[in-house]
Amino acid sequence: MTLDGIPVALAPGGALDADARKQRLRRRLERLIGVAATEGNELIPLRNGSAIFPAMLKAIGSARHTIDMMTFVYWRGQIAHDFAAALADRARAGVRVRLLLDGFGAKRIERGLLDLMDEAGVQVAWFRKPVWLSPFKQNHRCHRKALIVDEDTAFTGGVGIAEEWCGDARNPGEWRDTHVQVRGPAVDGIAAAFAQNWAECHDELFDDRDRFTGHEQIGGSIVQVVRGSASIGWQDMQTLIRVMLTSAEERFRLATAYFAPDDYFVDLLCRTARRGVKVEILLPGPYTDQRACQLAGQQHYTKLLRAGVDIRQYQPTMMHAKIITVDSVAALIGSTNFNRRSMDHDEEVMLAVLDEEFTASLDRDYDADLERSVAIDLARWRRRAAFQRLKEAAVTPVRRFL
Repeated sequence: MTLDGIPVALAPGGALDADARKQRLRRRLERLIGVAATEGNELIPLRNGSAIFPAMLKAIGSARHTIDMMTFVYWRGQIAHDFAAALADRARAGVRVRLLLDGFGAKRIERGLLDLMDEAGVQVAWFRKPVWLSPFKQNHRCHRKALIVDEDTAFTGGVGIAEEWCGDARNPGEWRDTHVQVRGPAVDGIAAAFAQNWAECHDELFDDRDRFTGHEQIGGSIVQVVRGSASIGWQDMQTLIRVMLTSAEERFRLATAYFAPDDYFVDLLCRTARRGVKVEILLPGPYTDQRACQLAGQQHYTKLLRAGVDIRQYQPTMMHAKIITVDSVAALIGSTNFNRRSMDHDEEVMLAVLDEEFTASLDRDYDADLERSVAIDLARWRRRAAFQRLKEAAVTPVRRFL
């Protein structure tokens, strides 16, 4: 048979093989979002701070030309000092270093670290400091996490710069998260996400240290970089997740820190499960830094469970990863949560990855996380206490902002 004019093979039973599924999904995403995917990328998944932070700091230490970094969270702890020292060191060495901090999420950064970086020549800019803003703009945050070094290596995912992310998710003080290191043409898409937000905060978008070099194809991953921004009506991040859900044929897996979708996406999850797709959702359990958001999502548990959706809560610590995998061939990874805030209000960035090996690595991590999780049983959930139901109802007026 042919798919978009290209001959494709069928797996036993008449189903499309992996290459055909990737090609079909790629064309759907490219046509419906309008962003071309790139080939030849190398992606390295990094699990938890014990792997993520050393890789990022090593890349910063190797920089010879430029470092661009943006983050929503920049809080406290030794790791906050380590990043400030590393960025300051490269700035003193003549590297152009730019750091973009969200005015709300990074407000807990130590003044001394800002002074250290400023004195070293790091260009620090703030995305929408609340004191300057209207209430509407204060609700629109830069939730993107990105590090781009020398235009050829990038990192993105869910991690903030704070001691909560250090370690290997061994206890409640070490959050569970995933980041990804990227080399290849997809680096440009991540760099563009930085540039889009930097342009709002700074007069100079580029200088003579930006080389605008090309990229070699060094890996086997097809990657589309999708940026989400606040808007009225439907936006690209919603389309991205919608395409992934409607394209799933066998399994749709979601891990998210904050689960508070609107009724449309709740219904879409249910419809996906009812047409025979195994839908799995992994969420924070007893440890969450946003209890109101957890309550907003729990309002939907009964409907989802009745449709056959498998819901599990992670037990050891805060589950902060933002990952979707589909049919063992595709994955989404980045900063976007499955909530109204990420889809409607915040600046986000996600990688849509078409690569069986990369997806398998994320699925192995997911399997390991399931072993440390507890399933939500429908019968028991329907018998939950009246006070629990009251708390869920109490957050209804604000759930669109969670």
